[in-house]
Order: sequence, then C-alpha cells, then structure tokens
Amino acid sequence: MRVVIQRVTQASVHVDGELISEIGPGMLILYGVEQGDTEEELQWLVKKVMGLRIFNDTAGVMNLPITDVEGSSILVVSQFTLTASTRKGNRPSYIRAADPSVAVPMYERFCQELSRAVEVKHGVFGADMKVSLVNDGPVTIIMDTRIKE
Repeated sequence: MRVVIQRVTQASVHVDGELISEIGPGMLILYGVEQGDTEEELQWLVKKVMGLRIFNDTAGVMNLPITDVEGSSILVVSQFTLTASTRKGNRPSYIRAADPSVAVPMYERFCQELSRAVEVKHGVFGADMKVSLVNDGPVTIIMDTRIKE
C-alpha cells in the first residue's frame, strides 16, 4: 500500500460536478493498493497514520497526532496511480495495482479502521474524481508499506 498524506485546512471530492465529501482541518489521504498487500500491512499503515505527529501543539511545533486535534477529520481518496511504475519508457505502468475485487475491500477496511478514532469521509472508488485541497504548511508525507522507513 502506498499513501500520500497531506495536512489540510480543507479538502473536498466532486464527482460529475456533485460534492461527494468534504472536510475542514485534518488529513487528505490518497490511498493505493498493490497486488499482494495484506491485512498486516493495512494494520501497520493505520497505526502509523494515526500516530503521525504532524499537527502543531500550542508552541507551534508539529508534535500532535490527529487524534489530539479537536474537530479534525480524514478524507480518504482511492488512487490506483500511486502504484505506477515508471522504470521503463514514459508511460506509467499500473500492473502492480491490485484488482478492484481486492482493492475495494482493502480501501473500505482502511477507512473503517481509521474511523475508530476520528471522523473519516471518502471519495468514490474508481470514479473520475476532482479533489480540491488547501495544504497546510505545506505538510506532505509519503508512506509505502513495502519500504517501512
């Protein structure tokens, strides 16, 4: 699994001109599932995301996880293009992307696990979405369950 996490003051998702989801302060998470991703990796990622100290404390230092920031929420958007391989040529290959029969349940499970601690909203899996955000900081973190730095 690969995610791009952005600390935001606001974010929203539109499909066919219709507002699907929006949040105020919190995280926008772009989420991609690769072939072979497991429940163990999903749990590792949930734990890392929820513990990620990227919100400012009273001294203005990034020292708080999202669970310590009142009124914050998460918007999760599925994005298979995060699995792209660009090793050969100029056209990205998405061969590593998990089949929707695997990716959809993983996406739903990821959202469900995060929602145990904070409000979680989401986009529409597989839809052509228009994602808007105001990145706060900017703070952008990339995580890959296969490269656990």
